[in-house]
Amino acid sequence: MSVRVDAICIGLPKPFNGAELSAIDKRPLEGKATFRSFGIEGDMVADTKHHGGIDMAVHQYPTDHYHAWNEELGGHCLLTGPAPFGENLMAAGLTEDEVLIGDRFRLGTALLEVSQPRQPCWKIEHRFGRRGMVARILSNHNCGWYYRVVEEGEAEAGDELHKIEEGHDAWSVARVFAALYDLAATPNRDELQAIAALERLTLKWRGKARNKLQS
Repeated sequence: MSVRVDAICIGLPKPFNGAELSAIDKRPLEGKATFRSFGIEGDMVADTKHHGGIDMAVHQYPTDHYHAWNEELGGHCLLTGPAPFGENLMAAGLTEDEVLIGDRFRLGTALLEVSQPRQPCWKIEHRFGRRGMVARILSNHNCGWYYRVVEEGEAEAGDELHKIEEGHDAWSVARVFAALYDLAATPNRDELQAIAALERLTLKWRGKARNKLQS
């Protein structure tokens, strides 16, 4: 399985909501991007408590979802520009139902591993100026995902994101996200125990599964 990466996007923290900063506004990088364990060189996060780090080094959001969002929102200028959801990788052909936790992809000379779904926050709605988007993501599971960088390297727009190793069988990004965040989902005890045991899922998300077990 492989797809073409149309753009690799980076951004720096900027004023976002009053005095609060955010790096959700990203722009395509010209030339080669360098992927480090902490992320892409030149890309930063403002809220280091909830974003960034080795388990959330690179973010991908499927451009496949843009059309549905455009219809849902009645059109929006952000959806015609780069990285509307603050994603680092813009690519079509891979969605949350198809990508497994722990899948490994070669991009240029870098090796990326799917580490967790992306938990949506209020910044998406603030950026778009539309309420209800987070609720739609929670119910539709079109959340995007993060990678950790297993092998540092370089890549550029136009390179193929090529899957070289399968992750945790049957545990797609969408399934894990639904089990832990969709209020309409009713995961059973065995499913939650299985999620808590996924070795390539981040400790934070495995902890979410354990907390659901206890509650």
